[in-house]
Amino acid sequence: MAATQPYTVPCTGGLVKTSNAIDLLRTPGVATELRNFEVSIEGGYRRINGYKKLGTTSSVQPSGSSDTILGVTPYGDGVVACVSDDIYFSLDGITWLQINRASVSGSGDNYSTFTGRSVLARTSQGQTSFALFDSGAYDYGLLVIADGVNEPYYFRMEGSGALSTRTYYSGEITVNSTKGVQHVTVHDKHLIAAGVTDNLNTLYYSGTLDPTDFTSSGAGNIVIEDQITGIKSFRNELFIFCENSIFKLQNINNSSTVAVVPVAKNVGCLSGFSIQEIGGDLLFLASDGLRTVAGTARIGDVELGTVTKAIQPLVSDLAENINLYIISSVVLRQKSQYRLFYSNASATNSAQRGIIGTLRPNGWEWSETRGLEVTGIGSGFDHNGIEQHYHGDTNGYVYTHDIGNDFDGATILARYATPDFDYGDLGTLKTLHSLRLSANAEGLVQPDLQVRFNYGDTAVPQPNLFDIGTIDPPSIFGEAVFNSNVFGGANNPLISIPLQGSGHSNNFTFISEDSLPPYTINGLYINYMPSGRR
Repeated sequence: MAATQPYTVPCTGGLVKTSNAIDLLRTPGVATELRNFEVSIEGGYRRINGYKKLGTTSSVQPSGSSDTILGVTPYGDGVVACVSDDIYFSLDGITWLQINRASVSGSGDNYSTFTGRSVLARTSQGQTSFALFDSGAYDYGLLVIADGVNEPYYFRMEGSGALSTRTYYSGEITVNSTKGVQHVTVHDKHLIAAGVTDNLNTLYYSGTLDPTDFTSSGAGNIVIEDQITGIKSFRNELFIFCENSIFKLQNINNSSTVAVVPVAKNVGCLSGFSIQEIGGDLLFLASDGLRTVAGTARIGDVELGTVTKAIQPLVSDLAENINLYIISSVVLRQKSQYRLFYSNASATNSAQRGIIGTLRPNGWEWSETRGLEVTGIGSGFDHNGIEQHYHGDTNGYVYTHDIGNDFDGATILARYATPDFDYGDLGTLKTLHSLRLSANAEGLVQPDLQVRFNYGDTAVPQPNLFDIGTIDPPSIFGEAVFNSNVFGGANNPLISIPLQGSGHSNNFTFISEDSLPPYTINGLYINYMPSGRR
């Protein structure tokens, strides 16, 4: 009788959608399906966190009804949300202060005066972008909001404690007549505006250290030869993303040498809401996938690279149907992670999609999300220097992003599927004996295991789901909670799972659909018995 043979597979490489079944035999650690998992910066595939309403069970919709959240960003010790024709601020998600008020200048308003001012309606407000101008003289900085329809709006708040004790400043910024602005950012002491109605090729910059005035000293504008789709300050230069090209603005503070320099003439950006800085690069959505703008060793030089070749079918479908989606993106700095969501307001919640990229030592590794609707998302550091993440959807609530074990009370369906393994010889029949699963859990979890032989051939008997059992979280002295942690739980346990069935190849799919804590699958150790060629 032949002896069993071992086969070890580390979970690495992320989601791959561009290799055929035979190619994948050479990369067993990648995933053919990685839904609602993320690639962990420590290695392995981790089921994602969920989200919950800001304010939890006492949460209140900013507008009081199910109006789509058009934009959301951390500000000071709270969060700003744009909804319908209005803008709101909240410390806790329970009480919302409407902040789109008539212009406040001079020494500012106290709470009573500010809330007594007339509402300055942001009529037909669209998806919003934000820029935080901080000269060092403000408690929280001056927040600028652009929505593509109205003039940019600024809001500044000073003080701490109860909102009734703080001072408020607000008003609209005229960039070019009374025209709307879609994109704003801050660069080298200036507020930058682009996507101006009827002037989509023109870049505007405010006066030096004067973000609310586009006519004061240092202000100006430059006409670009292509329609601007996004802007981002990166290192010492301002990158201007257009439909079919990319430029950079140099020497903005020197009127005699200020210049626009081309970066690429055949690569454009599909959505300014996809642009993020991470890992020393700029990441943006182009027609052929997500690309990076990376600084090179030569001063002032840049290079462009495509980082989503492994998931090209996903991003190609997104690019081809870009007009159907609301695009939003965010960086989770602690996880070295870029998240891009593309939501369709007419689709069911379970059909909403996104992709997650984790920057690992060997490059980007990807996964995808399903069932997470995001119409606006933002991250940033609060006044205590703690990174905060918020998002909103068509239900009109603001949520704390990447927290908890479920999607605001709904279960998370997570699936990780391996490629088929041939164990070195596709022509030999193998009988599976057992699987040792290297996994660690953040609470008691109970995922299931599905095994499919010969690429799911219906002529081959396929076993039912295997019960993995309960994966226990580690019990660390001083941290374990009585009646929650299990005594003896290892930090990285090897769970032994008896298997049955045979075939020339097989794959494994790990499935969970629950509101239990996240868990990470690190690798597989398979015992199988070869039984001759057939």
